[in-house]
Amino acid sequence: MKVAVIDYGMGNLRSVGKAFEAVGGEVSVVESPCPEGNLDALVLPGVGALGDCVDALRETGMDEWIRNWIKEDRPFFGICLGFQALFDHSEEGNVKGLGIFSGRVERFRINPSLKVPHMGWNSVRFLQKDDPFQKHLCSGDQFYFDHTYCVVPDEKKWIWCSTDYGGEFASGIASGNCVATQFHPEKSQAKGLQIYRNFLNHAGSNSGVCS
Repeated sequence: MKVAVIDYGMGNLRSVGKAFEAVGGEVSVVESPCPEGNLDALVLPGVGALGDCVDALRETGMDEWIRNWIKEDRPFFGICLGFQALFDHSEEGNVKGLGIFSGRVERFRINPSLKVPHMGWNSVRFLQKDDPFQKHLCSGDQFYFDHTYCVVPDEKKWIWCSTDYGGEFASGIASGNCVATQFHPEKSQAKGLQIYRNFLNHAGSNSGVCS
């Protein structure tokens, strides 16, 4: 599987690329839209400020590339900031997102005894049935988080998994061949690699199919 990891000037590109290579991906890093016939899957990683991320994507034309890619139901994986960028609006800097999914990104409003950012290991609860991305995973598995804001999707049907941190929040979505997580699979050891493996296996079984 040929995987393109988007470079918008920030983010954990090396660790994401190495993780996908570890599960059989042939990884390239791209800084602008490239011929789609040469790619099987697109990955948007994320570390940093959402405003800077979205601005960089728009300046290079990658915002429309991502939007069209997901619209065509081609395999896409968003990570942390790359998850938040898919939605309409964020409270972080009053930023307009890519608007691929309707919803907003809010700062945590939780018990003051809990620290923000939400950093470290926490469990997820998987919510979707007949889910190809959950193979060899189960509710209660632990993944690594590092974020101050959380996504509130307008449609509950998109929520792939949720996590409790002073209240339940959406820690991942899945819609067609698009998956995005608030946690970092590349920092989540064997369970995180299993998610990437499931994603590539599913992408391979649906290669060339768009809806």
